[in-house]
Amino acid sequence: MESDLPIRKIIHVDMDAYYASVAQLDDPSLVGKPIAVGGGGTRGVISAASYEARTFGVRSAMSGALAKKLCPELIFVRTNFERYQELSEKIRAIFFEYTDLVEPLSLDEAYLDVTVNKKGNPSASMIAAEIREKIKARTGLNASAGISINKFIAKVASDINKPNGQKTVAPEDVLPFLETLDIKKFYGVGKVMKEKMYRHGIYTGADLKKKSVAFLQEHFGKSGAYYYDIVRGIHHSQVKPERTRKSLAAERTFSENISSEIFMLERLENIALEVERRLKKSKVAGRTITLKIKYRDFTLQTRSKTLPLYISSKELIMENVKDLLYQDEMRDSVRLLGISMSNLNNENPKKTKDISEKIIDVQLKLDF
Repeated sequence: MESDLPIRKIIHVDMDAYYASVAQLDDPSLVGKPIAVGGGGTRGVISAASYEARTFGVRSAMSGALAKKLCPELIFVRTNFERYQELSEKIRAIFFEYTDLVEPLSLDEAYLDVTVNKKGNPSASMIAAEIREKIKARTGLNASAGISINKFIAKVASDINKPNGQKTVAPEDVLPFLETLDIKKFYGVGKVMKEKMYRHGIYTGADLKKKSVAFLQEHFGKSGAYYYDIVRGIHHSQVKPERTRKSLAAERTFSENISSEIFMLERLENIALEVERRLKKSKVAGRTITLKIKYRDFTLQTRSKTLPLYISSKELIMENVKDLLYQDEMRDSVRLLGISMSNLNNENPKKTKDISEKIIDVQLKLDF
């Protein structure tokens, strides 16, 4: 390791095919079958796919039409966000039995810092196993976990033994693990970046480690220094239990393109109602409203305005959305509309004591 910072014990918990697994949990007749959450209709986009569907190449963000071609037996089910939220809260409650340093990334995954934990258990691996067992017992769902010295490696590790497994990368194993890892497995290396790295002869962590920071910055810009560090196991980001929401949004994709502004307003009324519900649930209001418009040819346009006061009601949201809608002529028929609120009134929340400070000076006996 090439960092002087204290080694922490980080767990990344990731639920297995969460939305699809919830559907199978609530309807046992779907167990073992290829299912897709969302994606129904002629224009739907899939939110999640079961592992059975993934064997056919079905993936999230894929059109339902393409998914059906890949898997003719595919079963489409509706999203159920209230149910996802309900189970997510139960899962999160389990996390807090072990530590207050919990950083949720979404409804189905989170980082936990268990360097100092409520159970006094020195083994992060044992804690991860206990958490997964409790999740299964209390919700009926499977979770996978990655355990290591920082968030980056824990995130990568959680994908190694999916589904329903865990992977520990102990301090002495970090460098060998990263060096043998396929570059596409590095968190943050997407399809485009993978191809770019391939063009420079970078296929594994070992290949990446051979490149100088100057080379990486020249070819990958600001990300170069990041890649230089992570392949050496250096990632300083701490688990942050207070993640401040920067924006809140809702959008809808339509089964048929809309060209009438009257019809658009009808759809926007429902979207604004959902934004109001989410604002109230999060106990926030916003000053900046953005109208998102996706046209028939998939080109995207946004129109925004910032208000002098914070708002959260559907009526005030719609009043300003109408102004944005009529601000300019529509270029084409519309396939998607969305409303987002940003510049929220939670930017300076009351700060609680940063629990992570407690672990900075702790001398650790490394037992993973």
